[in-house]
Amino acid sequence: MKDYLAKAYAFDGTVRIYAARTSALVYEAQQIHDLWPTATVALGRLLTGSVIMGAMYQDDQELTIRIDSNGPIEGMVATTNANGGVRGYVGNPHVFMQSETQSLPVAHAVGHGKMHVTKDLKVRDIFTGSVDLTSGEIAEDFAYYFTASEQIPSAVALGVGVDKDNTVLHAGGFILQRMPGCKEETVNEIETRLERLSSVSEMLEQDYTPEDIIREIAGEDHQMLHTMDLVYQCDCSREKFEQGLLSLGKAQLQDLLEKDGGIETVCHFCMTKYQFGEEQVKNLIDLSEK
Repeated sequence: MKDYLAKAYAFDGTVRIYAARTSALVYEAQQIHDLWPTATVALGRLLTGSVIMGAMYQDDQELTIRIDSNGPIEGMVATTNANGGVRGYVGNPHVFMQSETQSLPVAHAVGHGKMHVTKDLKVRDIFTGSVDLTSGEIAEDFAYYFTASEQIPSAVALGVGVDKDNTVLHAGGFILQRMPGCKEETVNEIETRLERLSSVSEMLEQDYTPEDIIREIAGEDHQMLHTMDLVYQCDCSREKFEQGLLSLGKAQLQDLLEKDGGIETVCHFCMTKYQFGEEQVKNLIDLSEK
């Protein structure tokens, strides 16, 4: 089943629900970064929450969600756009933790810290909002960000299943948000429904589609709006790294050339390497003087 997101309005248009399946893109991230099980679940949740959040925006707008934390995972980053593309990485991909109560205790791996959300809305300024991590479980942290920073009461559920051999079994989640005009009785009904709802992982194990998840939450009182394909997508290029090297300036480029005879750059998101030989670095030095 391909990765995609479905969006719907529910409860007389006073609630919006985004639900997504992200199994393939989480698997790709795992393969690119050689993620161990707990790191797979943590980054998988961040990628899923981020790509759903990206669907709330439009055109060429982009979001970067950064987790700065003190746990073994050493923080995480995800960047997403409004068209279903997402990419990310962890500080330490080789984290595999277990406890008596949880097979993969994500909160312990993430630790304490902050979530920073940077919005590039393609206008004059870039905006960043930050909140403390409330649990390190990622879903609860997204929910707290929406409520505290954007004043949008939200429910967020994210799930990533990993087998004993580190195979990604499934990944996905949903974000539910109250809109203006949502009545108190509707809020109470939603809370009751969510309390009775199976976990995202349980639903995905039963091959629920995003539409099925929305139906479980809202019953028949919803209107499907659209779907969107989701993909792990990096936009790095040799040209972008050239511009980054030029920004270092002549002196630093000259120093790197003398020390190493060339420069190797690596994209954090997709691990693609770009080599710049001696002559290419000399050309960059010449360009930096102009």
